Amino acid sequence: MKIEGMRIAGGLAACLLGLVTLAQPGRLMAQVPVAAPKPAVAPGTASIHGHVTSPLGQAITEGEVRLSTDRDTNATSRKWDYTFPLDAGGDYRGTGIKPGNYLGVVLQNNNTVDFMPAQLAAGEDKTVDFDMSRKEYIDKMSPAERNKMEQTRKANAEIMAKNAKIENLNALLRQARADTAAGNYASAIKAMTDATVAKPDEALLWDTLGDAQLGEAVAASNAAKAAKTTDASVPDKLAAAVTSYQKALTLNAAAAKPSPDAAAVVNNQLGQALGRLGKTQDASDAYDAAAKADPKNAGKYYFNEAVTLYIAGLTTGKVDGIAEAADKAIAADPTRAEAYYLKTQGLAPLITQTPDGKFVAPPGLVEACNKYLQLAPTGVHAADMKGLIAGLQEQVQTNYKAAPTPKKK
Repeated sequence: MKIEGMRIAGGLAACLLGLVTLAQPGRLMAQVPVAAPKPAVAPGTASIHGHVTSPLGQAITEGEVRLSTDRDTNATSRKWDYTFPLDAGGDYRGTGIKPGNYLGVVLQNNNTVDFMPAQLAAGEDKTVDFDMSRKEYIDKMSPAERNKMEQTRKANAEIMAKNAKIENLNALLRQARADTAAGNYASAIKAMTDATVAKPDEALLWDTLGDAQLGEAVAASNAAKAAKTTDASVPDKLAAAVTSYQKALTLNAAAAKPSPDAAAVVNNQLGQALGRLGKTQDASDAYDAAAKADPKNAGKYYFNEAVTLYIAGLTTGKVDGIAEAADKAIAADPTRAEAYYLKTQGLAPLITQTPDGKFVAPPGLVEACNKYLQLAPTGVHAADMKGLIAGLQEQVQTNYKAAPTPKKK
């Protein structure tokens, strides 16, 4: 009986840490300039193209470049001969321009931002860039403008350093997920331990560390079982996973916008680790929390709760809570045959015997057997269900048919 949604074998979340956007004074944006194709120049006309850069060295992506031969009037009354919009990379281009001595002006919301001379000859494709980080432009800025620019420059430097750190953490995340999927748990644990040291307040990192630790614990336990021995390190490995998952849940709950999906997924993982440690009540609480956070998948989490309690019972001989967890799974999804089987495993040990030797089934046992047979008449547990009903000398109440035997050709 397998736990659903376990993430130690490859089904890992795809999310990464998000980068921070650079500070943007006004409408400036950081963009990578895209080289524009060289425009064809019609005979007798000129073309112009160029790039517009803010005092911070960022591309200006909103506004336009205008050309005018009118140099004697102010910008509000000036007559414009040509207008070329800025694109997403901070570039502009224009063709079919009458040769002449122009003033090129960058405007945003009809306000002049910068200007450059642009003398265009017939057949020429002229490059006119507006680089506002040049000394002459900076020197003409007011003290207030210069102070604002320096504050933004400082903020952007801090953001770029933060983004470099996030990029490194995302690389560690990708490495850890790949290593966990491949069974290289020690490497994954090392990567995520480094990541949580670098950014201890990020829930996603602790969650991914928990997955690697749980994977290592399960692998060690399976290896020991295959060798018919025990591995004393398994409880410590499971405890480490529990600690990481609990840290992830605490951080997620404290976030400005806690993620219900993250809470559900991490609690599902936590339930598995706690169940393997024998802490069945704590495991049940974790699965219940997962179902509460993600009601639409509650059936899966309650089913996992029942499986966890059932597996624990194989070792301890206790069946406490198995039937109750199965009932919750059945209530959430009454079409899941395996949930009825788990219910029978929680109830069967409670069968009593009268003084005259008759077996008495606890309430719900026979009904669960019959419901399993109705849903899975040829299921892997069908023979067990029929045998249990027969041993209780009860009637099979459900009409079911075995799969027809293929005819020989």
